[in-house]
Amino acid sequence: MLVPVRIAIMFGVALTATWAVAQETDASKTYTARDSLSALDDPSLDAADCLKGFAWQPSSFEVTVETSDDDATPRTVRFASPLDTGNPINDVVTMKWYVAKDPDGATLHRPAVLVAHESGSGMTVGRLVAKTLSLYGVHAFLIHLPHYGDRRDRSIRPENQEIVKVMRQAVVDVRRGRDAIAVLPDVDADHIGLQGTSLGGFVAALAGSLDSGFDKVYITLAGGDFHGLLVNGEKDAAKMRQRLADAGYTGEKLRELVQQVEPLRIAHRLVPDRTWMFTGSEDRVVPFANAQALAKAAKLSDEHHVIVPANHYTAILYFPTIIDVIVRQSLPADAIPAALKSDS
Repeated sequence: MLVPVRIAIMFGVALTATWAVAQETDASKTYTARDSLSALDDPSLDAADCLKGFAWQPSSFEVTVETSDDDATPRTVRFASPLDTGNPINDVVTMKWYVAKDPDGATLHRPAVLVAHESGSGMTVGRLVAKTLSLYGVHAFLIHLPHYGDRRDRSIRPENQEIVKVMRQAVVDVRRGRDAIAVLPDVDADHIGLQGTSLGGFVAALAGSLDSGFDKVYITLAGGDFHGLLVNGEKDAAKMRQRLADAGYTGEKLRELVQQVEPLRIAHRLVPDRTWMFTGSEDRVVPFANAQALAKAAKLSDEHHVIVPANHYTAILYFPTIIDVIVRQSLPADAIPAALKSDS
């Protein structure tokens, strides 16, 4: 499905929650949440084996929100990662909460979307997605993936062979992030979606496949056949391929490594009518064939697989189209902004 460019409307705009506040100070509030992760089993032995790598024992956990007097600054949400790697900096998950407010500055009770960022250290695209969603009335939470942002321990650089552990931690953090969001005030806990771009898109594909925790899933510039992508992809994929080769991962050894976090093994667990993919037809970082493989495994219809004539980087020109879909699917009809309604 090819969607036309509609630039004007966007670039001008820069478990279950059941517990009350546990403690409160002038600068922060702490809530108690509980993992709602369903049992990770599957009739497919291969899928069941893959899911074992993302399982943890559900438990209660604390969610801390740091407030700010500056309305332009997102709130900071923190909680413990379900996967303890022994690094106290990395193992505390940070999410930046871009609050949905009305024109008068009052906080709205609205659905939310958890945003998983790309591989760039500045998380530029992730920030843009989160900020824009909040301006259109959707609470947005930009999660800092392992070793990014507030979770980066500058004294330690993750070893290349840790790629599986890092990816697994990213996936379980995103899934627990859903339950952290659900306990927060002004969030419609029944409607929490997930969006990810590039690296975040792979994380979203995996996290969305664990169970039906997320109401809707939006996968941007990502795909399946992780091994094939590393072997054939260019630019970012080529850099990763070289780093892994330097660490001794080539051929069958590389295939066995990345197979542990292969989205195609569990993509059939995504709900087709609640999942959307956005793909660049000229993408050479995540080749079109890899995106098609994931869309096929997830059984997505043409309407749910949006293909634009762009590569991995020029796809930003279609940012308005992506935001349009997410906002329309997230908000009730009477809450969709007039700018989007008039552009229908």
